[in-house]
Amino acid sequence: MITLQQDADGFIRMNRHFPDNTLISISFTAGAPEEFTGAQLNAVFDTALAEFRGRNHLEGAKGFSRAPAKTVHPTKNITFVKVYPGMAG
Repeated sequence: MITLQQDADGFIRMNRHFPDNTLISISFTAGAPEEFTGAQLNAVFDTALAEFRGRNHLEGAKGFSRAPAKTVHPTKNITFVKVYPGMAG
């Protein structure tokens, strides 16, 4: 089981998918902890990532860039996902 802590702004740190059958416990700042499956949080992550990319015009053909890829701080991904109690249900 993986345990995550919600921050004061309502986010958890999640920069990748979890295995689908893994149990993940999130300790919310304003309530009791809740358990999620990896598949449930992966769906939340995918939704947040799609919204982020759409807002920043990162979808679609942009052409080919010959510049080397920056691997230190990726700019096309998200690191934090907004969560709230009751999302599992």
